[in-house]
Amino acid sequence: MTDPFFSSDTVRSAAPLKYVQTARVGAMDLELGGRLDEVTVAYETYGRLNDDRSNAVLICHALSGDSHVARHDEADDAGWWEIAIGPGKPIDTDKYFVICPNILGGCRGTTGPNSINPATGRRYGADFPNLTTRDVVETQRRLVDYLGIECLLGVIGGSMGGHQVLLWATVYPQRIRGAIPVATSARLSSQGLAFDVVARNAILRDPNFCNGEYYDSGNLRRVGLAIARMIGHITYLSREAMREKFDANRTSPRDVPILFEKKFSVGTYLGYQGAKFVERFDANSYMVLTTMIDLFDMGPTLEDLIKAFAPATCRWLFISFTSDWLFSPEESQEMVHALILADKPVSYCNVTSGCGHDAFLLEDDVDRYGELIRGFLASLTGQGEPEESLPDDDAGYSPTSMFSPVRRHRLDYDRLAELIPPDASVLDLGCGGGELLARLKQRGLGRAMGVELLEQAIVTSVRRGLDVVHADLNRGLGSFADGQFDWVVLSRTLQAIVDVELVINDIVRVGRRGLVSFPNFGYRRLRRMLAEQGRAPESDQLHYKWYNTPNIRVITIADFEQFCHEKGITIHRRIALDTEAQREVHEDPNLNADLALFVISR
Repeated sequence: MTDPFFSSDTVRSAAPLKYVQTARVGAMDLELGGRLDEVTVAYETYGRLNDDRSNAVLICHALSGDSHVARHDEADDAGWWEIAIGPGKPIDTDKYFVICPNILGGCRGTTGPNSINPATGRRYGADFPNLTTRDVVETQRRLVDYLGIECLLGVIGGSMGGHQVLLWATVYPQRIRGAIPVATSARLSSQGLAFDVVARNAILRDPNFCNGEYYDSGNLRRVGLAIARMIGHITYLSREAMREKFDANRTSPRDVPILFEKKFSVGTYLGYQGAKFVERFDANSYMVLTTMIDLFDMGPTLEDLIKAFAPATCRWLFISFTSDWLFSPEESQEMVHALILADKPVSYCNVTSGCGHDAFLLEDDVDRYGELIRGFLASLTGQGEPEESLPDDDAGYSPTSMFSPVRRHRLDYDRLAELIPPDASVLDLGCGGGELLARLKQRGLGRAMGVELLEQAIVTSVRRGLDVVHADLNRGLGSFADGQFDWVVLSRTLQAIVDVELVINDIVRVGRRGLVSFPNFGYRRLRRMLAEQGRAPESDQLHYKWYNTPNIRVITIADFEQFCHEKGITIHRRIALDTEAQREVHEDPNLNADLALFVISR
């Protein structure tokens, strides 16, 4: 196990930033009515801007971050997202020009409460005006202008940084090609807001805070700020992470030099994190920035979100983490739902993690979420990964795959492609790694989107440059509108569906046409195994054993035809295939075909 005292703060320090640059971006009238007569933005860059200035990626940091996102050389201090940014890493500085500015209101070089107010010659302190996320994004936009960049390839940010990404996409839609909000929300939950209120009160009630006028006091024992950070760390960790870190040595705390209770290991962890935080952060900045987070609000209803996202023209990749309760997966899913209904190109993955909100800053899960970011950025350049480097849909990662992991010609894909006309819009349910959608897009396709349950398959689809959302088909297609797609495809997944009636009804509701394919358990070879050997059917194509198969349905062609008749579903066409012989079957298909395709509608 890693050191239990390790956290997202561990790599950060108060050391001077060796490679920081500054830009003066002029005076600013702020959204809530204040004014800053002079604004300086501190920033760092990595990699090289290409000749046509098309490879710039903007990183928006979270609450306690700064411009130092990664090392510049071996002698440099580690950055707060060292695991994700650098040569060969997901945000590859050999390919992209990475910009990370310190946030307006921060305390690491950008104008904030500890900056000198030109009107008074003293630090702003508590007189620093209230900010909104829109003010922050405006300073970033001015910095991008200062650097001579007309359009950003991508904007990426987690937590509070995700709020900035959302506004970049909706306030300056023509200035970005791709948006990657990570572990964020359209508005902070009341639970999250409550923690911020308690944290700010801890600062306000600290006698050393002096109502924000403490810069000349010489007293650096910022107990209130330390407690605020302790509260914050509680929200960043999941129950699972807490248990792993502290349960084994619950009453064996470390002997660390802190002002707080030392009875429990979790207490010394929190005290240590709080004590380290005050060395590098400013209490007034904490007050300003947490208030800004709490004020951010794109609307409480789905209708509000659809309206808010309407101006966006970029592609989206949302990433959440299963154990994050501060910015929960449900909050990301609400935004994805709105974008789907607004007909925006969006991908989404809920990454399995036990690390809580801090997951996007820790090494544990970077192999999964990092590959999503890598693939998405590559697709934005139009230079996605070569098809031969990607696994095919029979690669064995899908629990709904009925077929051998040995690559074989997909006759059913040939027929599916023939049935779906060019320029049609297609929703592929259980899309796997996106091989079918990729084929269809090669010959021309309207809007194309996939739905998939497995994270690795989603990664592969994103690497293919496809839009795919993470969802369980058994919960239905509530995120999609009636008639939203010309075709809805359910390819070789029906046998693994729990609520068949729900899914089929949604297929013919969302699509003008449904295209359903499934392995035919009435196939002669499977019948013989059961009749002659008394064993569960098994073949080169049906390679699972009876005890580990993910398939819960035994479906025949005759069964599906009867189902459609009973439910009032129209069958427009049936195609029966013998995939072993690579031919279409016309004589007694229920006996002689191992796979069937149906075109259906209501």
